[in-house]
Amino acid sequence: MKLSDAINSMQFSPIRRFNPIAAEVEAQGTKIYKLNIGQPDIETPECFMNAIREYTNSTIAYQQSQGDSLLVDAIIDYFKRDYNVEYTEDQIITTNGGSEALTMTFRTILNENDEVIIPEPYYTNYNSFVKTAGGHVNPVKTSSEDGYQYARSGMLETALTAKTKAVVVINPNNPTGQVLADEEMEYIADFAEEHDLWIICDEVYREYVFDGLAPQTFASLDRVADRLIVIDSVSKRFSACGARIGFIACKNEEFMQGIMKLAQMRLCVSTVDQVGAAALFRLPKTYFDEVRQIYQDRRDAAFEEISKIPGVTCVKPKGAFYMTIDLPVDDAEEFLMFMLTEFRDNGETTMFAPAAGFYATEGLGKKEIRIAYVLKEDDMRRACQLIRLGVSAYKKKLELLNARIWRNQL
Repeated sequence: MKLSDAINSMQFSPIRRFNPIAAEVEAQGTKIYKLNIGQPDIETPECFMNAIREYTNSTIAYQQSQGDSLLVDAIIDYFKRDYNVEYTEDQIITTNGGSEALTMTFRTILNENDEVIIPEPYYTNYNSFVKTAGGHVNPVKTSSEDGYQYARSGMLETALTAKTKAVVVINPNNPTGQVLADEEMEYIADFAEEHDLWIICDEVYREYVFDGLAPQTFASLDRVADRLIVIDSVSKRFSACGARIGFIACKNEEFMQGIMKLAQMRLCVSTVDQVGAAALFRLPKTYFDEVRQIYQDRRDAAFEEISKIPGVTCVKPKGAFYMTIDLPVDDAEEFLMFMLTEFRDNGETTMFAPAAGFYATEGLGKKEIRIAYVLKEDDMRRACQLIRLGVSAYKKKLELLNARIWRNQL
C-alpha cells in the first residue's frame, strides 16, 4: 500500500522537527533557549479565561459553522473601530487557527496544478497548504541585500504564468519581519487587478510594527475588495496560540459560499475558545501599545547581539517578531545540530529554525536561520550571545577537522 503523492511530496516542519532532539538534550540537564517557534511568553490577557469562566451553558454544544455570533460581531467591531473597515456577518468565517483558514482558502480557489505567487522566504507551512489543494508555489526571490523587498515593478511579474491564480502577501512578514509601505500595497493591488488574481493577505502580526510605523490592513483598499482574502488569528496578536482561533474575512460572496461548504464539512470551531476570543477582540488599542514596545525592545536586544557576529548579514526587522540571519557557516542545519548535541556554555545552548525550509527555490537559505524574539529581553540577549559563541566554536571545530584531514592525506 502507498501513501498519496501529495503527502509524500510534503516536508516535515523545519520549525518543529528538531524538537525531539531538544527534548533529549533537556532531559540531560542542559538549558535550551528556544528561538525556533513563535510562541510568545507574554501572558494571554485575563479577559480570555474570565470569559470562559463566566460561560454558564450546561452543555458545550456545536456552534454555528460560520462561528459564534459574539466572536463574529467582535471581529467586525474591531475592524471598524481600529481601521475604519466595514465587514458584515456574512463576510467573516471563523476557523481552527490561521492554518485552517489558509487550507480552506487554497482548496476553495485552486484547481489541480494552479500556481500561487509567494515572495520567498515565507512561512514554511505554505508549501503544505498549497500542495494539499493540488497547487504549486511559484516563488519570487528576495534577499537580505535589498531588505527582502518584492513589491516593486517587475518583481512579481517574474513568477507570473498562465496558471497563476493568486498572490500571497504576508504582512508583516514571517520570517523576515519586512513591512510593506503604502505604495507597495498599491503596487500589489495594481498587479492583482491587471492579471485578475486573488490577493491572499496574511495579517496575523498586523499590530506588531516598530519604530513608529502604523499598523495597516489591505482591507483598507476598497478597489480590491472583490479579490481580497484576509487571513487572521488570535494566536500571535493576543499570545493565545493554543486557543486555535482564526478567521477569514472577504467581501466576495461566491468565495465565502465556497468557504462555508468546507466550514460545514468540518462542523464548527471550538465553542469555548470562541467565547474567550470574543473578549480578546474587545480589548482597547492601548493593549497593543504596551506589547508592541515589549517586542521592539526584544528585537533591539537580539539585533544588537547578532550584529556582533563577525561576517553575519541581518536586516533589522520592521515588524512581527522574527529575524532572518545569514550566518558565516556553510550549513545552518549542521550548525543547529552542533548547538544541540555538542556546544555548551555554562550548561546552556540555544535552538532556532534553519531557513532553507522557508524557501521554495532549491539551494537558497542554506546558510540562514530564523529566530523568534519571543523571550524576555535578557533571555534574548543570552540566546543570541550563545549563537555568537557557537559560531566561533563551530568554525574552530571545522578548522581542526580540516587540518586533521589534511595531515592524514600527507
